[in-house]
Amino acid sequence: MKHNSVMDGGLIGSVIGVEPFEHDYTRAKRSVIKRLIDIALSSVLLVFIAPFLLVISILVKLSDGGDVFFTQYRPGVGGRLFPCYKFRTMAMDAEERLNDLLENDPEAAEDWRLYKKLKKDPRITLIGRFLRKTSIDEIPQLFNILKGEMSIIGPRPITQREIPDYGSSADFAIYGAVRPGVLGLWQVSGRSDTDYERRIQLDAQYARDWSIWMDLKILFLGVPVVLFGKGAY
Repeated sequence: MKHNSVMDGGLIGSVIGVEPFEHDYTRAKRSVIKRLIDIALSSVLLVFIAPFLLVISILVKLSDGGDVFFTQYRPGVGGRLFPCYKFRTMAMDAEERLNDLLENDPEAAEDWRLYKKLKKDPRITLIGRFLRKTSIDEIPQLFNILKGEMSIIGPRPITQREIPDYGSSADFAIYGAVRPGVLGLWQVSGRSDTDYERRIQLDAQYARDWSIWMDLKILFLGVPVVLFGKGAY
């Protein structure tokens, strides 16, 4: 799969207004700074929102009596699998519900092919719909950040099923060069309204060209996107 380079087409510049430039820091030094920022921010956030996490956990449990957390092993740096945490937003029989819908609804099947998401997803619980709209379901990933498995800013933490969609092993190696993030380039570029192919391109683009400055831009633009649920479903 061919991904446009920022030097060829200015993809990142066209998306969030960041112009490519040479950095004084080496990639290794920038990675250390990024990691320190991740540890500091995630630690502070977890301390302040601990009571809120308890309330959400109780609401999820009361919704249908199922598990509070959803854990799925996803590829991280170097393709190594790690347990990615989320508040559970789907019914316990989610897979069966999805298969039934895709078999009987051609329009939904086409949306799934293009976006790998559904606007009217029968798998999502009532409380789960709220958690997704507000991105609260992803808050447990702060623990992934503390453990060094994820970053605050980075490409999407894709599923193992998505690995072939990233093209050759060389293309996937680009994605695996950085930690997946809770917030990324795709959220400030349309989020769920962005088609799947475009999200793959944005993931690879970030992995190749990230910088501390770019992370700050994504964080600045991404906070209102998350708060107002733009493109989320």
